[in-house]
Amino acid sequence: MNETWDADEFRRRVQEALHAFLEAQTERLAPLGDEVEPLLRRARESTSGGKRLRAAFCYWGFLSVRPSPSVTEEESLVRAAAALELLQASALVHDDVIDDSDTRRGAPAAHRAFEADHSAAGWPGRSRAYGDAAAVLLGDLLLTWSDELLRTAGFGAAETAAALGVFDHTRSEVVAGQFLDITVQARGAADVEAAMKVVRYKAAKYSVERPLHVGAALAGASGEQIEALSAYGLPVGEAFQLRDDLLGVFGDPSVTGKPAGDDLVEGKRTVLIALALTGSAAPDAELLDRALGQQLSVDEVTRLRTVIASSGAEQQVEKTITELADQGLTALDRAKSAGTIDPRAAGVLRALATAATQRTV
Repeated sequence: MNETWDADEFRRRVQEALHAFLEAQTERLAPLGDEVEPLLRRARESTSGGKRLRAAFCYWGFLSVRPSPSVTEEESLVRAAAALELLQASALVHDDVIDDSDTRRGAPAAHRAFEADHSAAGWPGRSRAYGDAAAVLLGDLLLTWSDELLRTAGFGAAETAAALGVFDHTRSEVVAGQFLDITVQARGAADVEAAMKVVRYKAAKYSVERPLHVGAALAGASGEQIEALSAYGLPVGEAFQLRDDLLGVFGDPSVTGKPAGDDLVEGKRTVLIALALTGSAAPDAELLDRALGQQLSVDEVTRLRTVIASSGAEQQVEKTITELADQGLTALDRAKSAGTIDPRAAGVLRALATAATQRTV
């Protein structure tokens, strides 16, 4: 393994591992005939591209504990890291159905693509219902495959069992966190504490902390090492999701691949929105509250962005992102100084924290 880390090469290798796994699944499902081809094609589309941050955190979670794996172990590690990307793909497919999103990374969301298939074929029944049902099944299949890829990555029984224990916990947290999210939206809550709980359990843990734990478990980490990775990973994961919340309102559609103000249209009750509602004058707060979850014109999105920015919420979230990232990096430096985690891995984890929290997409 090279002494310097090539992030682009890592993403290529993760994609290669996903491609090989999906090719094997395609062969396995060949007896079902051509009618399942759209399902398999959408699986390939759903797992193509992306930042691969979860895979990277898994990879460096391992190397923070065991910095010099054998060539065979390192190849298995890439496959295990790719399992995190199958989990992410599953979550995104389901999330788009829940949010009734039209696009994902600038292309039609999976349920919209399936809906278009039904419509183009002229089949009887409701195209939208078919699209939603097919996407739910796709998300379920990707979730099942994430478990399979981790189990068959190539590690021994003990290491695999330890990692699967973390992975089981991760998937439970993701689903429960998603339920918290839709419940907060349904009751129209504007509570910062509730919104931060959603941040933690829907996204922060499974985006950074748990991938680190999966990798570390595969490497035979001690309790002390797991705790050190949590002290770094949880605040960085929370900062990661808060950045996502800002991009959901203020992001450039040409960069994010999502419509302008997409979170506003979807009615997301994020920390940003909770702060804006409590920090705005009554007329502006009422305007924002009424607009959440509605179809909005470009001018209406611009007006709401102004309301949010004027409330001070954007600056508050930016400040919180900086504080959380600094908290994680301080914990990382402490673990490095104590010899709890590998120095080189700590250097890469520092760079990954910046990539996760200061991104524009």
